[in-house]
Amino acid sequence: MRNEHAPHAFAAAAATLLLAGLLISAAFAQEAPALPRAGNAPDAGITTGPVPDDPKADPGFTDPQGEDDEAKPDDPSADQYAPGERLPKEAAPAPQAPDPNAPGSAQEKQKAAEAPKDKEALLAELYAHLAKASDAEQAAEISKTIEGLWLHSGSDTIGVLMRRGIKAVNEQHNDLALKMFDAVVELAPDYAEGWSRRAFVYYLQNDTEHAAGDLRRALALDPNHYKALDGLARILRDSGQKKSALRAYQELLRINPYADGAKQAERELSVEVEGQGI
Repeated sequence: MRNEHAPHAFAAAAATLLLAGLLISAAFAQEAPALPRAGNAPDAGITTGPVPDDPKADPGFTDPQGEDDEAKPDDPSADQYAPGERLPKEAAPAPQAPDPNAPGSAQEKQKAAEAPKDKEALLAELYAHLAKASDAEQAAEISKTIEGLWLHSGSDTIGVLMRRGIKAVNEQHNDLALKMFDAVVELAPDYAEGWSRRAFVYYLQNDTEHAAGDLRRALALDPNHYKALDGLARILRDSGQKKSALRAYQELLRINPYADGAKQAERELSVEVEGQGI
């Protein structure tokens, strides 16, 4: 029997994707081109090293715009928590991130806290469409839009810091990336994506305790943040907390039924914990 509601659902999803795309485009078009500098101090976060040629060598944060970190937003669709891959720590001392206590920081905190309500409404709709996606292709399209909205903070300064942090991760400057994301979470503690991105840097540095803590903060702010949930599930599984990892994967599949590797991980964990009385 033909599903008469399918065309209506598809049309609703398409309309939501269009509105979200307009919001993302408008947000990034309004972002400041650079952070203010004091005197002749170096411009924090700007690096000129090439982005890795092999995308498989970098487990996340592919930077499609190359060296121009102001031209357009990064690609947020990369897998942040690819298992078994680590990037080396940056040996050289990194430039300092902007001081969260510097003049203007209070205003930036307030601005970041006043993220448009349109973003929350659109995310709620997109999460609902993602949970009911008919196939992996549709889920991927919805996910790409969701991840673009995650990057929209409502703050010019946060936007610049996020781009510089992501660029630093792409270029394997993990210490510099950590400084950028430290500033983000200080200036915008209610911005879930800041916590999620900093967690990924901790994960790359094998600091899973701090990574898990940041992921829990991200999920407290956005319980549907499926990448933060995926990262937490991986950490729980790797640390032997199989029951908790299983619950995390089950929740992940409820939010995003086509999350990479989630179904297989859920099946394997179900078999592993079956004899433990759950």
